[in-house]
Amino acid sequence: MTVPSDDLAPPSIRRRLACFLYEGVLLFGVVMIAGLVYSITTQQRHALEGAFGMQAALFAVFGVYFAYFWTHTGQTLAMQTWHIRLVTRDGSRVGWPRALARYVLSWLWFVPALAGLKLAGLQGWWPFMAACSAGIVAYAFLARLHPERQFFHDAVCGTRLVTWRRPPTRSALPT
Repeated sequence: MTVPSDDLAPPSIRRRLACFLYEGVLLFGVVMIAGLVYSITTQQRHALEGAFGMQAALFAVFGVYFAYFWTHTGQTLAMQTWHIRLVTRDGSRVGWPRALARYVLSWLWFVPALAGLKLAGLQGWWPFMAACSAGIVAYAFLARLHPERQFFHDAVCGTRLVTWRRPPTRSALPT
């Protein structure tokens, strides 16, 4: 499905960040189910036992989750709620290679903050939240520098977020 690129405006950064937060809430359920499956499969008895394996498994599960929704409907559940859709620059559907590349590059929201914490030797909940929040705000601000207000990972991957509402069905049209 190709849509003319002029018809779909980029959503505001505020709406994209609200969608980002809502996605985090929804991913809590994904983490719980994937963590349970991982723990049972590996017979994990303690939270710190096999922590790297759990992180790698969650990274893979998240990648499949996002890539599946982006390639099939262009929207995760949070994106549907906020009327945001992922398309290529020409407005067509995103393929698996591009979706996976976008997923990996989207970790740039967090990697600089996490690396800074590691280099500074800081640990704990508050430094983590402060660093990640500062990184998210800085990364979101960078979208203001892009001519179409797109995030860095979208510019690199040839994708863009657009405002999109499902067209009305025939039964919803007035007679």
